Amino acid sequence: MGQSEQEPLPPSDPRLPPGQRLQRGWPVLHYGPVPRFKPLTWDFQVFGATASAEKHSWDFTGFHALPRVTVQADFHCVTRFSMLGNDWTGVPASAVLDQVPPAPGVTHVMVWAEYGYSANLRLEDFADLRTVFATHHNGEPLTVEHGFPVRLVVPQLYAWKGPKWVRAVEYMRADRRGFWEERGYHNRADPWTEKRFSYQEEPGDGPLR
Repeated sequence: MGQSEQEPLPPSDPRLPPGQRLQRGWPVLHYGPVPRFKPLTWDFQVFGATASAEKHSWDFTGFHALPRVTVQADFHCVTRFSMLGNDWTGVPASAVLDQVPPAPGVTHVMVWAEYGYSANLRLEDFADLRTVFATHHNGEPLTVEHGFPVRLVVPQLYAWKGPKWVRAVEYMRADRRGFWEERGYHNRADPWTEKRFSYQEEPGDGPLR
């Protein structure tokens, strides 16, 4: 795990959510081993409640041919560090929704990554123009430790909602908890209200346990 010095920002700094500290550098944090990238078999799938009722997939070249954007956004980890003003380049989630529209009644998505890791999101958070399937950080390709070839970035939520090594998106008509949500993390993950753990959940914050 990488280690970097942390510095507190002034309490009045509007960029920093409550309980967070400014991070110099980018620590490596993840659960499980780093997967081996296999370009000839890698694909990115969208399945579940699609408007066509069919699964769609792209190979590595096809996915990288989708529309691309650069989004400047902050990165807030539930372990209390924040990285401010990052440039994330990749495929916006809105482009995936345009290419494979969800069926009526879809309210949530499950984002799937290597080894069966998952993170659930409300559709409005997934569709947010800041949400991006990032391939580059600050102009450089992601390293494998930080999610190469693709990681999801959802700047308005804690960073665990953006898995590394993403492979698929599932459209859902009802919410379902992802990997960390099943292990005690908050279903909504809003850093500005410090929704970190499931014991803080109120009615409507997530599916019944």
